[in-house]
Amino acid sequence: MILSHQHGFIFLKTAKTAGTSVEIALSRHAGPEDIITPISDSDEKLRRDHGGRGPQNFRLPLKSLTMRQLAGMIRTCRRPGFYNHMPAAEVRRLAGEEVWNRSFRFCIERNPFDRVVSLYWWCHRREPRPSIGEFLRSPRLQLLSRNGIELYTDKSGRIVVDQVLRYERLEEELEGVRRKLGLPEPLVLPRAKSGHRPEGQGWRDVLTASDRRVIESCFRRELDLFGYAW
Repeated sequence: MILSHQHGFIFLKTAKTAGTSVEIALSRHAGPEDIITPISDSDEKLRRDHGGRGPQNFRLPLKSLTMRQLAGMIRTCRRPGFYNHMPAAEVRRLAGEEVWNRSFRFCIERNPFDRVVSLYWWCHRREPRPSIGEFLRSPRLQLLSRNGIELYTDKSGRIVVDQVLRYERLEEELEGVRRKLGLPEPLVLPRAKSGHRPEGQGWRDVLTASDRRVIESCFRRELDLFGYAW
């Protein structure tokens, strides 16, 4: 995720929605005081190659930690702070109400059928692969759900960001955000975490009727809220 004091935005990163590519593009416009969370080593290299700022300011200053946070740090040997795929509620708590309320908050959503197939190919880049049906019975599906709509809604299910961009028209909607934020040039997205799924493969090509029912059950809120369909 990125919290930009310089440009007044918070980008919450959902999973398998081109979030890393957008994060890399946004980091090119980040200032020295902005918060940028770490990503994988290969993606950090891609970020450097694109001229983006790397991870910075994501750990909380020691002097700001509460006794409970200090105890947790001692127990886990890990300083509290911002992190990749961080839920809105945690970002809001650490950033504070003033920063949260004055920032333009946005994220990306994607058709769940397409998103699940994308995750399948990302998790199983090499042979032997399980079937997609077997994959849908693994904990990966619930993890994908938690790194989606649950990141940008509150306990009552209310969306707490200002805009949810659609993956299916990402370039167009991202340009609107870019203009709103006053960033000086169009955002050029690198191809992060891509190239593993067979080119041109649609979800209807690989998902069975049984697979469809599993995904519809797990991602019912996304399907209803955004009008996604089979």
